[in-house]
Amino acid sequence: MSLSALGNNTSAVEVTNISAHGVWLLAHDREFFMPYDDFPWFKEKPVSAIVNVEEQSPGHFYWPELDVDLTQNIIEHPGRFPNVACNP
Repeated sequence: MSLSALGNNTSAVEVTNISAHGVWLLAHDREFFMPYDDFPWFKEKPVSAIVNVEEQSPGHFYWPELDVDLTQNIIEHPGRFPNVACNP
């Protein structure tokens, strides 16, 4: 009997931790921290909604239950992208 892979791993992105300070996102072997001060959309939301993340294209992440759409650039440099239209 031989074992073979059934397909490609489609889970290139996942939330690895939710703390009192923010959310940890793992994407393509890189971990990113999103503090609530910079990413208020995740604070006080259900865990099930936070962990439901999709990578729509490389480096482009979407949380459908929260209607949050972020790029890797925004996550890495939140100060460059102020939350002017934010209404958490």
